[in-house]
This record gives sequence, C-alpha cells and structure tokens, in this order.
Amino acid sequence: MAVAREATPVESAEDVKQADLDSEDLLQIYRNMLITRGIEERGHILYRQGKIPGSFYTGRGNEGASVGVATAMQAMDVGTPIQRDMGVHVTRGTEPWRIFAQYMGRSDGLAAGKDGNVHMADIRLGLIAMVSHLPALMPVAVGAALAFQIRREPRVAVAWSGDGAMARGDAHEAMNLAGVRKLPVVFIVDNNQYAYSTPNRLEFACDHLADRAAAYGFEGVVVDGCDVLTVYREAHAAIEKARAGGGPTLLELVTLRMEGHAVHDDAFYVPREMLEHWKEKDPIERHRRWLKESGVLGEAVDDEITVEVKKLLNEAMKRAEESPLPDAADLDTGVYADPEELDTPHHR
Repeated sequence: MAVAREATPVESAEDVKQADLDSEDLLQIYRNMLITRGIEERGHILYRQGKIPGSFYTGRGNEGASVGVATAMQAMDVGTPIQRDMGVHVTRGTEPWRIFAQYMGRSDGLAAGKDGNVHMADIRLGLIAMVSHLPALMPVAVGAALAFQIRREPRVAVAWSGDGAMARGDAHEAMNLAGVRKLPVVFIVDNNQYAYSTPNRLEFACDHLADRAAAYGFEGVVVDGCDVLTVYREAHAAIEKARAGGGPTLLELVTLRMEGHAVHDDAFYVPREMLEHWKEKDPIERHRRWLKESGVLGEAVDDEITVEVKKLLNEAMKRAEESPLPDAADLDTGVYADPEELDTPHHR
C-alpha cells in the first residue's frame, strides 16, 4: 500500500504565485530546458561524427525534472547531478561550450579531458562530479549536509540518483544517517521506470520508491517529473524545509527514459505504446503550452528564444571544437595534491 504523498499539479496562476515565480522566471525555465535538450541533441551529432570517446548518455524527457529542482536551489547549496540531469548544470550556470568540450575530452572540458564524458561538474557552481556507481554520491551529499549542520550554515545538499541506484546499499546508508541526524539534504530519485532494461515491477516491491522515506523517518513525495512547475514547487518546499532544520525529504520524480540507457542501447524492451504515451507528456512542450495558455509566452517571444538558443549552442560547439586536446605533460595536474597545498592539511 502506498504511503508517500502524491503531489497535486500546479495549474493556476495562484499556484505559480505561491511558488514564488514571476514571468521572467517562467521564461528562464523554458530557456534552460531548450538549452538542455539542444546540448544533448548536438551531442548525438558529435558522437556520430566520432568526436565523443566512449559511450554517450542523455536525459531526454528528464529536462523538467532536472531544471525544476535546480531552479529551486540557492546559490550556496550543493548538488550531485548524474547522467540524466544535464538541466542541473545548465540551470546552475555551466557554459554550454565547456560541456561540449567535456564531451569531446578537450582540455577546456570540466574534467580537462581526464574523466568520462558525462562525469562532470563545476565545483565553483556548487556541483560535485558523478562517478560510475551512481548512488555513490548520495553519501557524499549527506556528508556535505552533515558539515553544514555542524557549522550551522544555512545550506542544503541535493542528492540525485536513479531508480536502479536505489537498490544499492549506499543509498540505504545515506538515507538512514540523514534521517537519524535530521540533516539538511533532499534526495531526488529520477525514476525513469527502467534500470537499464529492468522495469520498476522487477526492481522493487513497494508501490513507490518514495514510500521508503517513512522507514528512515522523513517524508516521501511522488511527483510528475514531466511537470516542471510541480517539480519546482515540491523541490522548493523540501529544500527550504531542510534549510530551516526540518530534515530530509525524498522526492520521486516519475518520468520515462525516452532514449536507451546509452547511445548503444535501442531500448527495444520498452513497449512502443508506453513510449507513445510518455511522448505526449514531453516536459518542454507541456511547459510551452502552459506558458502560452497563461499569456506569458507569445509567438514572437517564442521564436526569439528559439533563435537565441540555437545561436548560443552553435557558437558553443564551434568554440569547443577549437579547444585543444589535453597535453600529456599535464596528466597528473589536478589528480594528486601536495599536502602543503590543501586548504585543511589534516596530516598536521
């Protein structure tokens, strides 16, 4: 039996007002989703051209979930987005050209050509780069939240994971400690309904992953991840609750992965009718319709934003391709630290 609360959708202008969003905020959310999808679409082109080493992962259909949560964060907060959460990087201010440079393993990429093409983050923007074992950063986010609590800093950590990652022990350990200590952390589960090729029904026995939150002593909320405004409202409430000392929340953002696990996977195991159903819930088209119906977005402004985004991304690709490949002489730079260079030299 389901125990988590299911979020009601944001519908009226009053709902938006209560969510503390003005017209420019609503349009910026739209821009960020367009930029997010545009980056990944161009990434496919680069991959087919043989310019992206390794495999390639995207989050088509997850733009509303990632942009909605990141919009709710404050500049002082930190987060650990994973491979479906490109919108977090975009919303937090990562320049698209640096993302393209990262894709291609160039020296101007976020990892300077020293890590996987989606293992990226700009720490100056409060983001911590992912590693391959996806829930491995949940304990890291919890550690950051513990530091914030000890230092009495009004900051929040946001920890992302996928539905498949929730089967691992480090996810349990992170949520257990967070609940015990009432830490300022929000757990985001991008439930795109498939852990690679394993459907939800073979992943967990509860009705919703958010149902698990009660066992750790905090609230779980199920949210339509294709509805960016509802995602924002629930993320904003959870983040500010954590900031005020109210402890963690687990937000399960339900979407569908509209492409395979990675570029090599054609997702043949996903029923065609299921894909068609979720295609109708496309988060960008849904937000665009809402903006137009609410009188926030006219055709002229829509065209202007579309042209602006295309120009931004085309220029970003060109700049990234001009970025040099890493110099072998710099192989160790930034990988190992001299103890004397550490901000907190614990060896003393």
